[in-house]
Parts: sequence; C-alpha cells; structure tokens
Amino acid sequence: MEPNLLELSPWRASVLALVPLLYAGSAAAATALGQRPDAGWRVARWSAALALGASLLSLGGLLAGGAALMRGPALVILGDAGALHFGLRSDALGGLMLVLVSFIGWVITGYSQPYLGGARGQPRYIRGLMLTLAAVSLMVVTNSLAVLALAWIATSLALHGLLTFFDDRPQALIAAHKKFLASRVADLCLLGGVALVGLQLGTLDIDRAIAAARALPAVPGTLQAAALLLAASALLKCAQLPVHGWLIQVMEAPTPVSALLHAGVVNLGGFLLIRVGDLVADVPVAQALLVVVGSVTAVVAALVMMTRISIKVSLAWSTCAQMGFMLMQCGLGLHELALLHLVAHSLYKAHAFLAAGGAVEQNRLRQMTPSAPPLGAATWGLAALVGSAVVAAAALAWGLKPAAEPALWAMGGILALALVPLLTGPLLRAGALGALLGLAGAWGVALAYFGLHAVFGGWLGASGASTASPVLVGWVLACFGLLFVVQGAVRVWPRGVLARWLYPTLFAGLYLDELFTRLTFRLWPARVPAMPGTLARPAAGRPDMQTQP
Repeated sequence: MEPNLLELSPWRASVLALVPLLYAGSAAAATALGQRPDAGWRVARWSAALALGASLLSLGGLLAGGAALMRGPALVILGDAGALHFGLRSDALGGLMLVLVSFIGWVITGYSQPYLGGARGQPRYIRGLMLTLAAVSLMVVTNSLAVLALAWIATSLALHGLLTFFDDRPQALIAAHKKFLASRVADLCLLGGVALVGLQLGTLDIDRAIAAARALPAVPGTLQAAALLLAASALLKCAQLPVHGWLIQVMEAPTPVSALLHAGVVNLGGFLLIRVGDLVADVPVAQALLVVVGSVTAVVAALVMMTRISIKVSLAWSTCAQMGFMLMQCGLGLHELALLHLVAHSLYKAHAFLAAGGAVEQNRLRQMTPSAPPLGAATWGLAALVGSAVVAAAALAWGLKPAAEPALWAMGGILALALVPLLTGPLLRAGALGALLGLAGAWGVALAYFGLHAVFGGWLGASGASTASPVLVGWVLACFGLLFVVQGAVRVWPRGVLARWLYPTLFAGLYLDELFTRLTFRLWPARVPAMPGTLARPAAGRPDMQTQP
C-alpha cells in the first residue's frame, strides 16, 4: 500500500538537514581547536543558536502548509542502499520535537560555558554535548527505522562521555557504568525489533512500514514480537523499575548534563513509541507491558519522592515517575497526551535543574515559614470529589464521551486527583476566597488539558479512540487511586502507623536498585579510580562506593 505523501521542498529539506549538520560541525571544530576552549565555546554557541533558528524556520514552514499538516509527513529521499532508503521527514511530531531539542540545546550550551569555566577537559565536553545533540536531532528528522535506531545508540554513547566527564568521581563512573549496561540491552531490543519489522513488512521506511502494517488484516506474530521488543527498549532507556537506579545516581555529572539527560535524552523512549505508535497500538502484550511497568514505576517513584530532602535527587525521582506516566499513556494509545506530557516535562525539568540553586533557597525560606496545619481526611475527600466534578465538566465541554473514550476519561480521573493540592492549598492560605480562586484555577487547568489534547491530537492525526482494554484502564485507575489514598493518609497523619511503616522501605527505593547493582557488577564489574595509596580495583562488592538513591 503506497501512502499518500507530500514531497518535501528543497529549502525545507535543507533546513532540516542543517540542524544535525551544525551540531556535528561544532563537534568537529571543538576537536580541531584542541586546547582553545574559548574558541570552541564560541563555535558551539553560534551553532546552537543557528540550529534553533533553523528548527523554528522548519516548523514555521510546516505550519504555513495549513491542511498539509494534517495529511501526514512530507518526505525527501537523500539516497538508498539496496532496500534501505535514507530520507528526511517533516511532520508535526518531528517539527515540534526538533524545536524542543534545539531550544534545550541552546539553553544548556549557554549555561555550560560559565559553569565549566576553568575546568579541564572542556573540548571533550563540547564535543560530547554537540555529538549528543546531533544524534538526537537526526533521530527526530529521519524517516528510516534503521537510522533512527543507530542515532539513538549514538546518543547514548555520546552521553556516556558526558556522564563520566568528572572521571575522578567513583559515584559518577558507577552510575554511568550501570546506565551503559542497561542501554546496551535496550539497544539489542531496539535492533531486534527493527529487524523484525523489516523482515515482516519488507521496508524500514517509517511511513511505508506503518502503511503496510495498517493494511494487514491481523497482526502477525513477527510484528507482535517486534512491538514487544520496541516497548522493552523504551522501558529500559527511560529508566523504569527495576533499572532506574542510574538515573537517580547520575547527579555526580555536571548540572547541565543532568538537565540535558532529564529534560531531553531520557524522553526519547516516548518519542519512539509515538513515532511508531501504529506498530504497537494493536499488540495487547506490548500495551500491557507499557501500562503495567509505567504505572508501577510512576506510583513507586512518587511515593519515594516523599522521603527525599535533596532537591536534585527529588527531581531525579520525579523524572523516573514522569517517564513511567508518559509510557503508560503510550500503552493506553493516548499518544497525543504522551506528546503533551513529553513537551511539558522537558521544559519544566530543564528549568528545574538549571535553577536548582534557587530551588534550594526557596526551600529554606519555606522551612522558616510557619507550616499550616494538615487538612483532615474529609477535606481531602471533598477536594477529590470537587476536582472530579470540575474535570468531568471540562471534558463534557469539549464534547468527550465516557463510553467512547474510557482511557481518556481515566486520565481525567488522575487529573482530578492531581488537582486536590490546587484546591486545598488556597483554602489554607485565604479561606473561602482562596477556595474560589483554587476552583477557578482547577477549572482553567482542566479546560487547558483537554484543549491541548484536542490540538495535539489534530496535529498527530489521532482518531481519539484508544485501543486499550478495559482491564488496563481499570488497572491504571486502581494504581493512582491507591497512590492518592496513601499520599493523603501520610499527609493527614504524618506520624501515623502507615507513615512509619512505609518510610524505611520507600527511603531505600524498595531495595530494587541494590539488587540490580549486584547483578550488573557480577556480569561486568566497573573500575573506579584508586584512592590515594590504594590500587584501582573493580567496584563489585563495594556497596560503599555507590551513591545512595
């Protein structure tokens, strides 16, 4: 089946290709300039600024196409090698992601130079940063599953050099070592899934593969296995339980690298699943894997966050939870909400990490402010009912029907529970007037949520109907209902039996990372730098060298 596609104009193709080329050229310049880091930084800043301009120009050209935005990708073929066609694609998903990647790259490049002022190895850092951005941008604009897979692998390898930038810190090396092993397993899953897609459908072009899969009367076993492998790869690279520990422990890397990882690179699993969503949407086993692992990770990470006092570690656990929620949405077939979640999380987390110092100061000010008395259980329950009514009214205002879209209404139920702090916070500060303001704010958030769902769904061409089974929808509601009950009970009775019983286990992260760490060190021990007067030796059997999550 031949898809009905538009041909990408030469100027738009040139602009798309320019973005990864600018980053790659900057990496080459950093290598050539050697021990002249100031010159390397100038080239990097200009390259990042020009890449951002090119990505905005590309998105502007896409939006100017009007109805063409809804009809699918515009393509250009750059060359071929047998059955492989190397081409670029321009569509809403790629255009939005390219702007997001370029903007975050521009911000982090500008932040990195003063942050690393005087540090050794700056050319190596510039090269690693630019290569990472080049690989990510290539992954976003390519129309080939083979190139996408290779670009994702290149992203991970380039990022590894950034995570080990401080090569004299044992904790940084151990965390990067654990990530390296988990990522290589994910790479094998990814390459296996791509190979099975090509074997079954006879093409690795993303548009042709999706069109061929849609034309099949039923999903063959080969494609089901491919979908399962692609889902497993996304789960591994998005640091889902129980391989999440490295994401929590990479805080030893430079702060801009943490921002790049948490705001950009770790989100790529969601991008992959959105890009090839039609290859996974009709495979129940892959959907169940994403929903179950993603929801469990989101719930556990959210509970563990309640035990943390470190700002950056709390942010890391937040990323783990948010990735689980995004992958759960992909498993439910709500790709437009997953994209909305990806964009919002990336912008928030980039700001949160780069402004972590200000967050520490704000936290100190809150500690010096007299705390408000905790709300009672009845107030929490009433706020949940009010939030549910507000969300239901907003959904009906957008014409959403519960029977036709149960998965979307389940997300609305989770949103209602998330609105409880917004409804109760002003009540503590300003009484009845504050409650009215909180209600107005909740109504605005609910309207914006479903409105953006409609906008992103139109951009992606989503049908609006989820293919998730009622069992998965019920599982999601049960998980987040339990999370709300436990969080509410701990906040209402912070020194109660439940809080005292849960705290030690949650503080230890259910001991999952310890088990994974022992397993990885048995398979491939990490080598850490020798302390003064000692010999370097593998970190296996050295739990004291690990950063506590």
